Amino acid sequence: MLKQLRVYLAGPEVFLPNALDMGARKRAVCAEFGLDGVFPLDGGLELDGLEPRRQGRAIYQTNVDLIRSCDLLIANLTPFRGVSADVGTAFELGFMAALGKPVLGYSNSSQSLRARLECHYDGLIHQRRDGQLAGPDDLAIEDFDMADNLMLHGALPEGGLFLHLAELGEELTDLTAFRQAVKAAASFSDW
Repeated sequence: MLKQLRVYLAGPEVFLPNALDMGARKRAVCAEFGLDGVFPLDGGLELDGLEPRRQGRAIYQTNVDLIRSCDLLIANLTPFRGVSADVGTAFELGFMAALGKPVLGYSNSSQSLRARLECHYDGLIHQRRDGQLAGPDDLAIEDFDMADNLMLHGALPEGGLFLHLAELGEELTDLTAFRQAVKAAASFSDW
């Protein structure tokens, strides 16, 4: 009998008011494809009585342990609180990649990082004398036709990023691209 693959479900959904419900929805999609979805809040962590810094450290350690226990990771790289992916999710993706385990990603934004930065800077992108694109602060802007920072996108295998344009307000709840990533993860043995 084949071992059921454990998939760590990285993403900013942990900040939603209904985070546990979202975790259940994502685990259900994984189960449809024969995978064991592991949501960051699945650690059964007891934080009562801990000061805030200790709570943060306990959450970090629990999530790192959960990641280590998984076979692969699917990261929600939808822009969060800015033009890029959630920084915690970015760490988790990098950590899993450093463990030498496969990672997949999805985003509910179909724009490239450059396009999002153009909107963020209200079109005030220019070309510096050295030929590099830059924002109004004259800092270089990545222009590699990637969905996010090249280190995130580059960690994913070719074809390992699934994009979908979610309706406004549903960026963190639309599971269309997530479902595509889970379907790809289900064929992990074929990778």
